[in-house]
Amino acid sequence: MIRNVVFDMGKVLLDFNVDRYLERVPERADKELVRRALFQSVEWVMTDYGALGDEGLLQAACRRLPQRLHAAAAQIGSTWYRDMPAYPGIGDVIAGLKDEGYRLYLLSNVCRHYDVMRRSIPHIERFDGEFLSCDWHLLKPDPEIFRTFCLRFSLTPAQCFFIDDQPANVFGALRAGLRGMVYHGDPASIRPALLAAQAAEESPALAQGEEAALP
Repeated sequence: MIRNVVFDMGKVLLDFNVDRYLERVPERADKELVRRALFQSVEWVMTDYGALGDEGLLQAACRRLPQRLHAAAAQIGSTWYRDMPAYPGIGDVIAGLKDEGYRLYLLSNVCRHYDVMRRSIPHIERFDGEFLSCDWHLLKPDPEIFRTFCLRFSLTPAQCFFIDDQPANVFGALRAGLRGMVYHGDPASIRPALLAAQAAEESPALAQGEEAALP
């Protein structure tokens, strides 16, 4: 029986929208420069890993950018995490699942500004646990983050249903023995997918013992 529903945050619960953050940069070519220097950088990943803070991220971005874009990069880098509204309808799904008796968890690749972002998560006070990559120095899709998450909250992986917008992250969860779905933006799709997984006699996911057979 699936007893635990585990949510990713960005693009599942909250609208992490880089295009919106880049609207303050007028030229299209400059938008792409800032996107690559800031949001598509190794340093960005390092912030989620908990190995780098804002200052290091911005310094690295500015080394890649012309001087004329430094101010815009600094402003975007210091404000993006305050602009992550909840998606319409996701709060109703969360409340409904909790009312049905599921335990709810968050598992996210996220930097240390999570304390600001979490204020926008509907019903976050009803979640049973929050697991942040920056605190554990682990990142999805590494199966180890899912194993550590389950150990942290004393959960049986096969009783967990993981929801993420990135197929690679869901695959990482399957490798660790969880069930899961790739989320494409429709809150109404969550419950049918959960019920389908619940009804399956055997998970289509890889059992933990089969992991060594992966290419």
